[in-house]
Amino acid sequence: MLTTSLVVGQQVPLSTSPETPREQSAVWGAFAPEEAAKISSELTRPAKGGNSVDEEVDVIVQYHETSTDVAEHARKRGAKVKGVLGNGVVARMSRAAAANLANDPNVFYVSPDREVSVAGKIDYSSTTVGADKAFKSGFDGRGIGIAFVDSGVANPGVNIDLQDAACTGASGRYVYSEDFVTWNPSGDWDPYGHGTHVASIATGNGCVSKVRSGANYEQAPGIAPAANIISLRALDNTGKGRDSSLIAAIDRAIALRTTYNIRVMNISAGRQVRETYTKDPLCQAVERAWRAGIVVVVSAGNNGRDNSMNTRGYGTISSPGNDPFVITVGAVNDKQTAIKSDDVLLTFSSKGPTLIDQYAKPDLVAPGANILASKPFGTYLQNQYPNNTLAGDWQTLMPYEAYFTLSGTSMAAPMVSGAAALLLQKTPSLTPDQVKARLMKTASKSFPSQTSWKDPATNITYTAFSDLFTVGAGYLDVKAALDSTDTITSTQSAKSPRVRVRADKKVETFNDTSNVPSGRTIVWGANVVWGNNIVWGNTVLVRASNVVWGENVVWGESTISGYSIVWGSNVVWGESSPYSESLSVKGEN
Repeated sequence: MLTTSLVVGQQVPLSTSPETPREQSAVWGAFAPEEAAKISSELTRPAKGGNSVDEEVDVIVQYHETSTDVAEHARKRGAKVKGVLGNGVVARMSRAAAANLANDPNVFYVSPDREVSVAGKIDYSSTTVGADKAFKSGFDGRGIGIAFVDSGVANPGVNIDLQDAACTGASGRYVYSEDFVTWNPSGDWDPYGHGTHVASIATGNGCVSKVRSGANYEQAPGIAPAANIISLRALDNTGKGRDSSLIAAIDRAIALRTTYNIRVMNISAGRQVRETYTKDPLCQAVERAWRAGIVVVVSAGNNGRDNSMNTRGYGTISSPGNDPFVITVGAVNDKQTAIKSDDVLLTFSSKGPTLIDQYAKPDLVAPGANILASKPFGTYLQNQYPNNTLAGDWQTLMPYEAYFTLSGTSMAAPMVSGAAALLLQKTPSLTPDQVKARLMKTASKSFPSQTSWKDPATNITYTAFSDLFTVGAGYLDVKAALDSTDTITSTQSAKSPRVRVRADKKVETFNDTSNVPSGRTIVWGANVVWGNNIVWGNTVLVRASNVVWGENVVWGESTISGYSIVWGSNVVWGESSPYSESLSVKGEN
């Protein structure tokens, strides 16, 4: 998943008070004023190049829950409204007008319409996570709609892996498409190639290989090969978009939820975190979908090697993956085998805690190295990375245009989306929180204590440790999740755990009920439902140590590598530190 630069902040001393967690870490920066503000500092600080306050910029204006005609309200205050988005508008206006609009009591928050970009061997990966066992049990995602907010999904007429699972040529699974880049009501194309690849990982049927190659090669299907596909194109032909295009696509999925039984949404895209998730318009959009009953799965980002903050990649989860309500997915390398025992961590996978709010992310991990899946012919990615296309004589082995490999957390997220579809097929009554909790509880907790990878181009060695902020609750296990009967009540939230620094400079989780609807409780905390008062069962593997993840558990710097870096008092936030992308990487091995 391509992202842009890190959030800007400043050094602050490390607080010693455990009662004020938002002031306890240098990776928060000085955000007390920002939280109280109603406009992003990006719009109020001097523009680059000396542009005046009269410079026009694209903004997203979020309103409080009122009956106000938001479009008309914004126009009267100098905005050129481009569209209505959920609880607000996207508009063009001067910096001065934006600042004045933010002072209006009806306005919740004003932020720039920021750029968003995209974040792959399914023949082994679906088996590695246990999807083959799900197929044998009769679960294939049938009847469940998965919305892909991405660069589009190619028309199944030219990509039969997205047709019916029986390989009859029927394309009834592709139920809806719309383009929010060109605003074309029919968006059944993918000039970039990313969205089709992502959709194939979740819902591909492997039919191209079966029809064209016979017994010579057979591509395993995706995680939920009978699930219905809803293509919501929000990224252009170079993999870039805007907050507004993603938000429009997310809101369309919410509107169509009942029509197409959209129970899952996959977003393998994101950008840098700029403010608390409670104000970030992308995060607020995915929360609307979550509250509407849609399981939202988001890639964590590919920024785990970024050391621009001197955190060795910690604190690089991107938005909207930083939202604690949704499922955020990191990536591991399955080594192209069907077993997990040889799998290793991927150093490019983004790590928590989330900037500003400090939630433990990712929630879980799935395969994301050299994932083989479908691509439409002649796409940007195919042309950019021709060596990623499966090699061989297409007449006897594989049609050369059918499949190629990509790497990244973008590829890991749709595996979890497919798994969510299987759980909902088996038990349609599950809520998004119940799906998230079950996937996290049943995730495998076995990892190597650390994995190192040397970049041949720079000779820099990167190391990832299997701690809370790297692997989350563990490794996706589809079979274990389907076999589980554990659940949580409808009044409980699976909001991701939050972490803070104690007065003794050690790190602990705590029960964070902020922003949780009245009358609801958090699953993980002092009295969790999973038994033995421990959220994930008896133990959680954290850096090769069995550490209980509970309300009062404290980890010191000597226990988990990396914490002393994340929680140090001298972390500097970079202003323009571009993240690296792993689309062309042949894998860390």
